[in-house]
Amino acid sequence: MSALLEVRGLNVVFSGFHAVTDLDFTLQQGELRFLIGPNGAGKTTLIDVVTGLTKPASGSVRFAGQEIVGRSEHAIVRAGVGRTFQTSVVFEELTVLDNLDLAASFRRPLPALLRRRRRISDEVAAALDTTGLGDLADRPAGVLSHGQRQWLEIGMLVAQQPRLLLLDEPVAGMSRAERERTGELLRLVARDHTVLVVEHDMDFLRRFASTVTVLHEGRLLREGTVAEVQADPRVQEVYLGRTRDELSKEVA
Repeated sequence: MSALLEVRGLNVVFSGFHAVTDLDFTLQQGELRFLIGPNGAGKTTLIDVVTGLTKPASGSVRFAGQEIVGRSEHAIVRAGVGRTFQTSVVFEELTVLDNLDLAASFRRPLPALLRRRRRISDEVAAALDTTGLGDLADRPAGVLSHGQRQWLEIGMLVAQQPRLLLLDEPVAGMSRAERERTGELLRLVARDHTVLVVEHDMDFLRRFASTVTVLHEGRLLREGTVAEVQADPRVQEVYLGRTRDELSKEVA
């Protein structure tokens, strides 16, 4: 695998507060990576920098070999970076199909946008198939369950055909069944995309993660497999809040 995202020496400061400090982070092409850490660890700040929402004090962020610090949010999206937020951004009054079609439209020329849609585009059809929302294509997004809205939002990213998907707490507020389906969806999406998932749900992490990065106070604390991260006393102390024996019993 080759590096798709490379962060080097990243520093982010808000009014004297160091949200991210000297952070180095690499994400390989085709990887499904989970990013965890306590509140204030710098997880969302890192995503904000990658997507151009926050400007760092110093450091480099290279995507597909190109420096993206200083580029506009729109330019970064067009380069192939897609992102969800903790709060859903679907258009409730539009149908599932219209939401997906609108998300996919940013790559189309203006004349194509002005023409009435005569068929479902290939990218929208693929997003419907991937998310399993085909039977709900003509339903307003406002009537979807919480889990279905999240799947629609992931589908909207897939319809944009990005190379990298950044997902901020995709299973927050979901039922157990919805979390399970979301995990399977992430694995399916990761077959064709690189995916970085910010998550707090440790049960979900153990079930679906392979490689994990742990941040603490804006710094890289640990990277490795789920087992390696769980066994690290520093992670147990600052994030899990449990002893190794307690954690081992829970996993068992």
